[in-house]
Order: sequence, then C-alpha cells, then structure tokens
Amino acid sequence: MRLDRAMADRKMSSLELAERVGISPVNISRIKTGRLKGIRFSTLTAMCEALHCKPGDIIDWMDDEYLEAFGKLPDKE
Repeated sequence: MRLDRAMADRKMSSLELAERVGISPVNISRIKTGRLKGIRFSTLTAMCEALHCKPGDIIDWMDDEYLEAFGKLPDKE
C-alpha cells in the first residue's frame, strides 16, 4: 500500500480520511498496513475521491517472490 505517501503528500490525517470516506480510523490503519485481505471498490473509490488520486497511486501489487525477497510474505492459511 502507498496510502501513507498519498496522505502525507496531501497533508491528510487518518482521522480526516476516515471521516471523508465514511469508515473507521481503525480500518484506515488496517488498509495502510496491509492487514486487510480485501477492500470494497466503493471504499477505494471514496478514498481516491478524498485524496484526488487514482487507485494506482495508493495501491500496488507484488507477487510472492518479491515479498519473500524482503521477508514480507504474509502467513498463508
């Protein structure tokens, strides 16, 4: 996730983004840290509208090989 960077560029706090998007600050934190397994398109759209950005500005995809190289592969169930 690149949400932290997008928020910092716009000088927006997690609380402010949560209020604009209509979700809890805890969920913003979970999104920022990648602890969610999914995100609704409506939430992603609201975040992009609040931050005036595109989805690719705040999310990115990395395959397991890349994540393993950096020791960030999540536990698989």
